[in-house]
Amino acid sequence: MSDLQITAGERTEGQAQLPPQPKTVRETGLELSLLAELVAKHLFSAGKTLLPVLTARLRLSINVLREVLDFMVAEQLAEVAWRGDTDIDVQYQLTSAGRQRTAAWLERSPYSGPAPVPLDEYRALLQRQSALLPPVAAQALTAEFADDCLPAQVRELVGAALHAHRSLLLHGPSGSGKTTLARRLGRLLQGTVGVPYAVAVGQEIMQVYDSAIHHPPPAQAPRPMGERRSIDSRWALCGRPVLHMGAELALDMLDLRHDPFSGSYQAPPQVKAAGGLVIVDDLGRQRIPAAELLNRFTQPLDTGVEQLALQGGRKFSVPFDVTMIFVTSLEPQAVLDPSSLRRLGYKVHVGPLGENAYRTLFRQECRTMGIVHDEVALRYLIEELHRGDGQPLLASFPRDILSRIADFAAFTGQSPAVSVATIDQAWSSMFATTGVQLAGIPDTNLFERIE
Repeated sequence: MSDLQITAGERTEGQAQLPPQPKTVRETGLELSLLAELVAKHLFSAGKTLLPVLTARLRLSINVLREVLDFMVAEQLAEVAWRGDTDIDVQYQLTSAGRQRTAAWLERSPYSGPAPVPLDEYRALLQRQSALLPPVAAQALTAEFADDCLPAQVRELVGAALHAHRSLLLHGPSGSGKTTLARRLGRLLQGTVGVPYAVAVGQEIMQVYDSAIHHPPPAQAPRPMGERRSIDSRWALCGRPVLHMGAELALDMLDLRHDPFSGSYQAPPQVKAAGGLVIVDDLGRQRIPAAELLNRFTQPLDTGVEQLALQGGRKFSVPFDVTMIFVTSLEPQAVLDPSSLRRLGYKVHVGPLGENAYRTLFRQECRTMGIVHDEVALRYLIEELHRGDGQPLLASFPRDILSRIADFAAFTGQSPAVSVATIDQAWSSMFATTGVQLAGIPDTNLFERIE
């Protein structure tokens, strides 16, 4: 099968070049017996089924399915249950022998999803689209952070890391905006990727497509019907994936996982995110040492190849084509040894904002949340509360404060507005401290005052 052809309408830069629709069983790259097994499983659960319904469920062309069903009829596994006026208006059902054979197939493997693509075809497309995906450009970074308060030095460092497709460590105090920054970097990834619903690895099937990770690309002009039909529908065209993992991450989550209920394997997260971005948040707070976690990715990052293992020990490889971003609120030297730190491409400190940047961010958040702004209250927040309590000007504070102002206003049935009093009320609710003195309230026992 000439799966490396560029299909019609797929020549746009950054557009995944999906293989053409197979017209014969041979062009699918799969064994006829495997396709017959999948068709039988669908007929077993659905009973009498129209040919177009089978094409939608198995994501195979009518020509391929006719070839498979002709074989099944010849082998007395299936039969025509009803025939209409056209050559596609046909219903098929299993014979008694077909139901017995299918019951044995289901006992061995319950998988009955879309037909898989061959492993070699999967590898070839990932390698091809990796070379075609547009790199992150300085103009895109500037546009994304045009109204942001991120220091220019930080922008340049993260931009260079993404452009070079190198790993990145974002470190700094909690609340400095590291995770938000990492997620926003995902929005800089342009282009689309092809994602197979499933991949055939010998006699086993690995599911790759995940609706929680793989989303349709941004709105674009619809393709002509003939062009859509010319593309192998075993592949989905998706925007470049962004996957976020936090403190719950464990090493076994990064391995191929067998699901006995579906009868297939689930691809690990870093494989599902091919062509996109993987964010490992809260580095150093996982159940495994950070150095050990980073070591798990060392070889794939160095070689561009991920090694996976089936039950029984058989190993196979797939391209490792993701950008890794690690995020930590801990000191890098406290969670990683010098060798581990050296393996990371870029180390970027994301710290407190300067006063001007903090003021700008606060005003932006007021506009975004529709809250009336007050410069006197903002000056009080910075000069009295932040300086008085020694709290750094972190990027998370403006939204946290304003969201509390909105909460209190909603509770009392008023419109939210920034003032010294509302700032004080929000501030006092944010910290687990005692003896908080609200503006204009004497430093006496607050409970006695209320009484």
